Amino acid sequence: MTTTPEHDKRMTEMTFSSVFPHYVTKVERKGRTKAELYEVIHWLTGFDEQKVQELMDAKVTFKEFFDQAELNPNAELIKGVICGYRIEEIETPLTKQVRYLDKLVDELAKGKKMEKILRA
Repeated sequence: MTTTPEHDKRMTEMTFSSVFPHYVTKVERKGRTKAELYEVIHWLTGFDEQKVQELMDAKVTFKEFFDQAELNPNAELIKGVICGYRIEEIETPLTKQVRYLDKLVDELAKGKKMEKILRA
């Protein structure tokens, strides 16, 4: 699936710190915890809570965020539709990585068991 250049540009320029509070709200509204959100982020990127906070304080873009990440080798197992896009068909690497994170947050909010979310 091809995303538009405008969509990809928006992904590149959006700051992680502008989206993170929405992730927190989404998962907490559904009865999950911020600690579980950090666990999901750590699984995908290798970042612990302190590193995530440092990146937010630095107001890094999603491009900078994922440039520093060590993506989990099992991230390719994340499949499905998120925000109207089928993840496995997204061609732009950064957009795919952002959608991986979105999908994990969505699964957490929907009450999936952590071992399923983390593809264990």
